[in-house]
Amino acid sequence: MKVYIGIDWSSQKHDIMYLNEEGGIIAYQTIPHTPLGFEAFDDQRMKLGVGVEDCLVGIETEHNLLIDFLSSRQYRQIYVIPPTTIKGSRGRFGASKANTDRSDAHLIADMLRTDRARLHVWHADSLLTQQIAALASLEQFLTHMIIQTNNRLRNVLWRYYPNAAIVFSALDLQISLEFICAFPTPQAAAQLTFEQFKVFARSHHYPQPSKLPVCFARLQKPQPEARQQTVLAFQSEAVRLARLSFHAVQDKAATIREIQELFVEHPDYPIFSSLPGAGKILAPALLAKFGDDRLRYPTPQVLQSVAGTCPVTRASGKHKVVSFRYACDHEFRSVVQQWAKCSIDASVWAYTYFQSIRPHCDSLSHAYRRLANRWLEIAWRLWQDRVPYDEERHLRQHALRVKPN
Repeated sequence: MKVYIGIDWSSQKHDIMYLNEEGGIIAYQTIPHTPLGFEAFDDQRMKLGVGVEDCLVGIETEHNLLIDFLSSRQYRQIYVIPPTTIKGSRGRFGASKANTDRSDAHLIADMLRTDRARLHVWHADSLLTQQIAALASLEQFLTHMIIQTNNRLRNVLWRYYPNAAIVFSALDLQISLEFICAFPTPQAAAQLTFEQFKVFARSHHYPQPSKLPVCFARLQKPQPEARQQTVLAFQSEAVRLARLSFHAVQDKAATIREIQELFVEHPDYPIFSSLPGAGKILAPALLAKFGDDRLRYPTPQVLQSVAGTCPVTRASGKHKVVSFRYACDHEFRSVVQQWAKCSIDASVWAYTYFQSIRPHCDSLSHAYRRLANRWLEIAWRLWQDRVPYDEERHLRQHALRVKPN
């Protein structure tokens, strides 16, 4: 006998509904998010006299320790159902679409029973892929953190010490941040001689010594003088922000190095490293988003929907609306749009296609998204066939498709 198990999870407890093949409720339980709670789930299954091979389990997320428990207990038919899919299906039990934790668990179990043909069994990625995914996500987080911290630091410096924000070419350079920590006030910088400035730059391994006269000139450029009270009010915050950004920049560099070490060991490295413009950061991030399971995205359209590069079309009779896709993996969309932007300078095809669509797009972001949509279709094919990208072959194939009869 097949048993369909729907789990409505939360950080504290899980509501679990058990249905038979006719859709009848055979058990319901609420378990705490504890080892004893997980054991109670397995005990309930054994009380029903059902083996793990006959259990179909549905849950909203794979980012939960309950998934690890199920996998360790040899539950092989686990389905991760997106929350948006569950939300859109609530009308099957009532016109109001009202819900409780119990009703959502019931809905998930019933979806497994009736809609299993359009769902896909969840398979965990390899340890190597999971490591790359975790580090790639961390790199994205650190990048946003550095941008946010430096924006605040720049605002603080412009309030009392604007020359420190422009002395070197960019504020997020380690030497810029170290300079702020070493010379946190305009008065401290004013005491510097050019020789002392060169010693500082050399001790912090500044790579362009020929540009030091220009940097020093920026530092010595006349600026409005802040009141002493203003300097005292803001210098402590500037130093703290500089230190925070400095450590984040170091952590990001270490994270990128670790990603690269893992990336070159991955079996799909030849595929993703060949993608034009992906580089050492976006290529492993794309690999992590694709994963190992080739059945996870059975068509390029499924991949494009998850990444949010394709729009949503709503058509009924003569009415048709094409709109931006909000429900997607937003981190995936960010990665693939960055890749599309970088590919314009690395691929003849990408540059040509981008130039052809740009006049017809509402914004630059829209144009990048359309290019990303096309790239995902190409990358999906390479991923399925396990072959690297070949620009010349792609251009030949493209020419054959557009060649007039």
